Amino acid sequence: MAGRHAHPHAHAGGLNTSPTVLVAVAVVLCAVALAMVWLWPDSKAAVAGAPDTQQVNGVITTMDVEPCPPPTDQLQQSPPAASSVCGSAQVRLTTGDQAGTTFTVPLPTGVGSPTVHVGDKAVLAYSPGNEAGSRYAIIDHERGTQLWVLLVAFVLAVLAFGRWRGLTALLGLGFTFTVILGFVIPAILDSKPPLPVAIVGCSAIVLVVLYLTHGLGRTTTVALAGTLASLLLTGLLSALAVAAMNLSGAGDESSFILGQSHGVDLRGLLLAGILIGSLGVLDDVTVTQAVTVEELARANPELGGRQLYAAATRVGRAHIASVINTIVLAYAGASLPLLVLIVALDDPLGQVLSDQLVATELVRSAVGTIGLIAAVPITTAAAAYVARPRRSAA
Repeated sequence: MAGRHAHPHAHAGGLNTSPTVLVAVAVVLCAVALAMVWLWPDSKAAVAGAPDTQQVNGVITTMDVEPCPPPTDQLQQSPPAASSVCGSAQVRLTTGDQAGTTFTVPLPTGVGSPTVHVGDKAVLAYSPGNEAGSRYAIIDHERGTQLWVLLVAFVLAVLAFGRWRGLTALLGLGFTFTVILGFVIPAILDSKPPLPVAIVGCSAIVLVVLYLTHGLGRTTTVALAGTLASLLLTGLLSALAVAAMNLSGAGDESSFILGQSHGVDLRGLLLAGILIGSLGVLDDVTVTQAVTVEELARANPELGGRQLYAAATRVGRAHIASVINTIVLAYAGASLPLLVLIVALDDPLGQVLSDQLVATELVRSAVGTIGLIAAVPITTAAAAYVARPRRSAA
């Protein structure tokens, strides 16, 4: 009876991680910490000086609306949208050096311009170098209150369903944003190589978030190993694919501005984006595979390593089939304006696929998917190997 009770007790919480594994995790943690110190950006060295245009907030008090005149520019052949209005508005500033002062500003017009009404809170661009009548322009709505309400609803929903695990997940999410905003982005702006920065940043996120969310256990350690291995493979594949296709990374206006004004390595930035985008789904797959092997070994201690691997791989195939669809839909949703434009232009398929914008999205999807597929056998094999001593003990 003592031998039969020893196995379930040893399994509880999955804390029976071998000292060798703990040493390996400590070595990886130290290596990541040293790499972060080496790549750490200089304090505000990469931040450009004060911009010529600043943003201030204000409230629209009155509006003087009039019909929009017909376009006079020959390049602007399409008429304004039916909802477009012209005129001016009185805006009382609520932030900035001139808070409390009311200014007359033109109503925003054109495609994608915000539609404003009396009483709306607006964001204005302030250009002190312009003439007195054109220093302020309405560029967007102020959404601070709405975002805070949505954030509170999100936190309450996570805590209500996840309880303690939901709280640890929120803490992990906060750490993720801290690493990205406090290390990855400033390091890239400081002209550090984006791909190593992304690898180090993602490794730091995985090391902390996985243990914070899933506990200090053998299952989490196996998932960590599978995630790091798949992450390195994804980085290598993305570098090879981007180099083979001669992608420059200057696929949109934002990337071009970064390259021009901050000297950012755009190709490295593209690789970093692929890596960070794959990380969120990678840890989902690796944790699922590690837990699957753990539960199979608990349900039937007589299963050998090969049997555990085969059974868990069948689960992984079903999971990957749905995750692939998720990745493609996520990239398609983010690139929907580009897809609509491609269909509207009606160019030949070969020309469309070879375009840099489309090729970049194809590389993102393909490399991310290959990394996910590789994560299943890597993590499953590691979990099945680790589960073998339990079978012998049982």
